[in-house]
This record gives sequence, C-alpha cells and structure tokens, in this order.
Amino acid sequence: MAFAVRRSIDTVSRLNCFAAVAALAFLASPDYASAQDEEAQPAKPAASNASGDKQTTLDSITVSGDWLGSGLQNSVKTFPGARTIVDKQEIEASGATSIGDVMRRVPGVQVTDNSGTAGSQISLNIGVRGLTGRYSPRSTVLLDGIPMAVAPYGQPQLSFAPISLGNIESIDVVRSGGAVRYGPQNVGGVINFRTRDIPDKKGLTADASVRENIYTAGGGSNTQYNTFLGTQLDNGLGVALLYSGMTGRDWRDGSDERVNDLALKWRFELTPTSELYGKFSYYDVKSRTPGGLTVAQYNQDPFQNTRPTDYWQGERKAVEVGYINTFNANQEFEVRAWYNEANRTSALINAAGTQLQYQPRNYNTTGVEPRFTQRFTLGPLQQDITVGYRYIRERGDDNSYNQSIATGIIGPTATFENSTDAHSVYIDDRFALGRWRLTPGIRFEHIESTRRDDTLKQTFDTLNNKALPAVSLEYLWNSSLTLFTDYSESFGPVQNLQLNSQSATNPLQPEVAKTFEVGARWTSKRIHAEITAFNMRFDNQILQVPGVVPPTFQNIGATHHQGIETAIDYAFDEDSVLRGLDAYANFTYTKAIQESGATAGLDVPFYSRITDTMGLKYETHGWTFNLSTTHQTSQYSDLQNTVNENAAATTGRVPGFRTYNFQADWQIPNWKGSSLTLGVNNFTDKRYYTRNVDGNPGRMVGAPRMVYVQGHFIY
Repeated sequence: MAFAVRRSIDTVSRLNCFAAVAALAFLASPDYASAQDEEAQPAKPAASNASGDKQTTLDSITVSGDWLGSGLQNSVKTFPGARTIVDKQEIEASGATSIGDVMRRVPGVQVTDNSGTAGSQISLNIGVRGLTGRYSPRSTVLLDGIPMAVAPYGQPQLSFAPISLGNIESIDVVRSGGAVRYGPQNVGGVINFRTRDIPDKKGLTADASVRENIYTAGGGSNTQYNTFLGTQLDNGLGVALLYSGMTGRDWRDGSDERVNDLALKWRFELTPTSELYGKFSYYDVKSRTPGGLTVAQYNQDPFQNTRPTDYWQGERKAVEVGYINTFNANQEFEVRAWYNEANRTSALINAAGTQLQYQPRNYNTTGVEPRFTQRFTLGPLQQDITVGYRYIRERGDDNSYNQSIATGIIGPTATFENSTDAHSVYIDDRFALGRWRLTPGIRFEHIESTRRDDTLKQTFDTLNNKALPAVSLEYLWNSSLTLFTDYSESFGPVQNLQLNSQSATNPLQPEVAKTFEVGARWTSKRIHAEITAFNMRFDNQILQVPGVVPPTFQNIGATHHQGIETAIDYAFDEDSVLRGLDAYANFTYTKAIQESGATAGLDVPFYSRITDTMGLKYETHGWTFNLSTTHQTSQYSDLQNTVNENAAATTGRVPGFRTYNFQADWQIPNWKGSSLTLGVNNFTDKRYYTRNVDGNPGRMVGAPRMVYVQGHFIY
C-alpha cells in the first residue's frame, strides 16, 4: 500500500483506481463478502437497511436534534464520505489527557503543536489531510452542532477552544461529505464535539470521576475531575448538569493551568413528535505557556521555562435554544438559535525581554438556523429534500498594548473593531433507488465584513458571495459493505486580521478548495474497516508575506493534497480461544505539496507524510487491558523545507517519533459500572519535540512518561 501511494501518484485517476481496487480486494474477499445479514451492526440505531433485496428502505425521520440534521444522515455505516466517530468509551480507554491526544488516533488528522500554547488546554491545534493545524483554521469545528470559534467567519482560529475532554460524549470527524450544510471553512472537514446526553429514564443519573496525572520527568502533576447529574421528569422535562475541571501544571516548569467547564442542558417534550431543548454554558481557563527553547537550552534542560511571564486566559458564556418537530414519517422541522460572548487575553514578552505585549480581545456572536426536511415517494424512488438557512452576526474588538518591564509603564492601546454579517442558504436532495444513494446539494454564502482601525481612522470592507456545490454517491453492496464517492467545494472568507492588507493592488479574494474522494466501509459484528483515497486542490490561499511590517497578506498560496486513509478493528469471536480480545489499527499516507512561488514542489510544513495507530484491548473477568502506540514521521517546519537546524531552533526538520501507552481498568464488583484505572502514557519515556514559530519560537518538548490513576464512580 505504501509503495502504491508514493511520489509516483501524480494524477487523481491513479489514486482513485488504487483506492477502488484496494477496497474491493480487501472488503469483497470471500471471507468477508459471505458475511450473513444478521452480523450487520449499525453505528447508530437509525442506520439504513442495506439488505440485498430490491426494496428501497431509508432511515425513518425521528426527533433527533442531531447536528447533521434529520435521521437520514445519522448512520456512520452508510454515510457517503470519510467519517469517524470516537465515543466516550474509546476516549477513556485511550488514556488521553486532552482532545489533541484523542485526535491523533483519527485517520487523516494530525495534531500540530507549533503554537505558543502548545500542550496547554486553552487552544486546539488539529489539521486534516495536510492542512495547517495551527489553531485549526481550515476545519469547521462545532460544539453540539454550533460553531465553536468565537467568530466563525472573522476569526475561525481556535486559539481559545472552550471545551474540555471530560464533558464530551463523542467526537464526530467528517473529513468529507458534510460540506453543504456547514461552513464556511470546511476544506479540512467538519468536526463536531458532542457533550454528554440528558438521561432518558426517570430517577437520578449521577457519576463522578477524579484523575491524577504525574509526569516522571519535568516534575509536573495535575488533577482532572468531572461530575454529571441528570434526570427525566414525569412532566416531560429532562435536565443534565455537566462539570469538568482541572488544576495543576503540565510537564514544563511554569506551565500551571486552571480549567472550569460548566453546562446545564435541558429538553422538554411538547408532544410525542416535538420538543424544545437548550443549553447554558460557562467556560474559563488560564494557562501559563513556557514557549520555545534554543538548541543549547533544550540540551541543558528541555523542561525549563525561559518565559515565566507569558500566559493565555479566556472566558466564554453561551446560551442555545432549539425546537424540533417530526410532524409525520415524511416531514421534519428544526430551528436553533444561539448567542455567546467571549474574551481572551495573552501576555507575551518580547525577544529582548524588555516589555510585555498584551492582546485582549472581545467577541459576541449570534446565530439562528431553521431547517426543513420533506420526503417524497414515487414508486421505487424515494427522495429527501432538506432546505436550511443560517444567519451569523459577529461583533468584536482586537486590542494591543505594551508594558515596560523596567518601569511598569503601559503604552497606548491600538484598537480594531470588527463586524461580520453572514447569510447562508443550503439545499440537498437525497435520492434512494434500490441500493443506490445519490445526494446533490449546494450552499450559497453571502458575507459582509468590516474592520475599523480606531487609531488611524481607517475602515476596510469586504463582500463575499460564493456558491458551493457538492455531490455524493454511495452503493450499499450488502448489509455490511458501503462504497462511496463524493465531490465538494469549500472556501474561506477574508478574515479580520487580513482585511488591513486590502488595497487597489492587493484585492484579497476568498480561499477556494476542491475535494474529491472515493472509499469503502465495512461494518459487521466483528469487523469494522474503511479505506478512503482523497485528492484536494487548495487554491488562492491567503498567506502572510514574510519580513513585512506591519503584517501583510496576499493571495499567493496553492497546495495539492493526495493520500490514503485506512482503518480496521477486529473483535475476536466469543467462541474462540481469543474471546475478549480486540485488535485495531489505522494508517494514513498524505502527500501535501506546495504549488506556488519559489517553494513550489516542496512539502507543506508541519505535516507528516505517514501516521499510524495500533492497539490491543483485552477484557476478562471485570478487567480491561489496553496497549496502544501512535507514530508520525518527520516533518518540515518552514516553506523552504530546511533540513539542518539552526542554533535558535527556529528552522530545521522535526524528527518523527513513536510512543506507547498502557492502561488497566478494573470494574468494582456490585457498584453499577464504577471502576478504578491505572495507566502509563509514553511508558518508554520517548523524548521528542515540536517547533514553535510564533513570537516565542524554538523547540518545545513533548509529554514525557506520565503515570495516572483514576476513579470513576456511578451512583
């Protein structure tokens, strides 16, 4: 497989041919194609019936409130695109301490800790299929189906990501196939973090957990704690209180953190087919960020902190409300509205150590989205048309001022006021005939943005209008095998910080990307497997011009991304001698090449061509043992693909690495699933690093060996 996808893959036709042949050779082999229908295990209860008969059978429309809309799209098993869901059980078994740790296990996704907040809980740095991962700017990231970014259009970067791992029920990663309904920037897919569900049974549902993390190098330790309370009342009201917190420090000196993540979810059944639902949430975090080290400093002590004054902190308050009504088997209507206000501040010392720069920013965002689905039946043909509209209003201000270290005097404040009004209309139409599913769709974006410089009394405006088509085709080969292909277009509007660069000679245009993929997914009682080949062209990228002050942006970037994503999970039969054993692995090859300027033909920086995960899980007599490993190859840290590292550690190839984790979990007898867990992450104590290229650049050491113990108690 690796040989087939090396540099000889220069055309999409070769890539697609390989994927189709590999998928059919693996999944349609006699051992698997003969699987019985009763072995099919849908990823969700609403999965499509993919039996061999000619009758068209679709998912029923039910009150779902699912982020992808009606129940027609909810099944991972028959989803027409590359999609992975990591549920709470998998998250806990991974031993992960952060969202980034979990995301390393998803095919096609890489964690890129090359920002000043690397390793902390305040930011999210994930890239998909070779796209930049610094603050996750190329993906549409959602929290319970609502944009997570404080300004989804004006500042999609998640330098402040208001979610903690303890409150998450599942992470749904749609790498392609979800472009029509969500945007604007979804060239890197759509990622939805779903918080824990409200119980659907009467009586109190409650659990609590506490976990202590101890690093065997660097001297750090921290405590994570979670609490959940929920109930369903006789009058139709269901409520749930979620809290997740953290205190302590990470593996570097002066990396203290504090996290509070609180949410109150509710729903109220109006009729057997309709309900109101909503959520109130509050999140605050403060994280001290040690910054990068020179080669000499790293060799002396990779865990030291040369920037004890630096920190990031943020706060977010949000309210959401929705109404959903499944009128009958053929109609569903849903409307959602949300409002959030947030602020975040950073303090970073300059290279000379003479002054601190503070950058407080304030945001408030309002959104509303109605959606309607109608089913039509004409003989053997069924179709489901979904029409939706989304309006997002963003207002905020960016501020910056300096404070002298010697005198404490604070200089003048520079302020920019930002506003964006974005309207999005989308429609998709899912046709079902026998085993075939065809879904064409289109989204139209109308975006008006303004940025005002209060100091220079200058105003910068931009207007974006863009129609974005998409189409997917799937074939339900049998009850277990789904073949799919899809094409989509995505774009990223000009952002707040980029508007200043606009002029008559530099009229910035939105970034545009076109993605095509083909793949196959096998889902049965014992085997879950997938393979996807993708080809993506990302044109017109907006990049910062190096060495120009003040920061200037131009449409100068174009990249080409191709690759293969594979994953398999095999659970041994209950009647075999290996019953209780589950083996899993995934492998991703990505070739992401620059196509513009003097660096054309070189790799995109901060991306590894090969990543993989392998693991074994064994359950016996109330015990569960997990052994896993993750790996990534080396990557470049600049556009020029510099190999040799300089003394300042600001350029040079970043070596690849592999880490191993082990976990033992014991179910406490006669205590409703309560458990005690002991684990070791990076138990070989592999020393590795990434490279930060922000204003605090240099090497940043990765997490050393960590021992943790956790108690999870259900009441």
